[in-house]
Amino acid sequence: MSLTELFNRHEFLARHIGPSDAERAEMLAAVGAPSIDALVDQTLPADIRLNRRLDLPSPQPEAEALAALKAVASKNVVNKSFIGLGYYPVLTPTVILRNVLENPGWYTAYTPYQAEIAQGRLEALLNFQQMVIDLTGLEMANASLLDEATAAAEAMAMAGACPSPSPPASSSTAACCRRRWT
Repeated sequence: MSLTELFNRHEFLARHIGPSDAERAEMLAAVGAPSIDALVDQTLPADIRLNRRLDLPSPQPEAEALAALKAVASKNVVNKSFIGLGYYPVLTPTVILRNVLENPGWYTAYTPYQAEIAQGRLEALLNFQQMVIDLTGLEMANASLLDEATAAAEAMAMAGACPSPSPPASSSTAACCRRRWT
């Protein structure tokens, strides 16, 4: 389409929507369909197709369409909103950006790897697991739970699941733990 054709067009449909007739023919030849209707028949199941024409108004020239849009837009009323919950251009202090918004501790569980700290922590966990094995007589121990409340819950769940020659103790231990950690 030449620049002259572009400026002399009264309907803007062809400028904004769809390919030209030549482009459409080239695409249909590439997929092996003789027409758009034949392509639709080949690809779209008949039971989901609308078997009537859409009730749409006829296309308008660009100037008329813009005038109609402006008439609708002129009915909008711009009010001040005091609700919040939006983006407001403010200057955030660098200390807050660095320590809160840019701190990965707020959005990831990953901690930077430091070999000397990691090795010391691994050794402490291994020692803890070995101590639990020695104290309980279990064949293995787990050190995945690092806080007291979940470690106690895991221990009580394991104690309840393990077969015992004597009847289980009362649930006073669970009640005691619930008072302490909740």
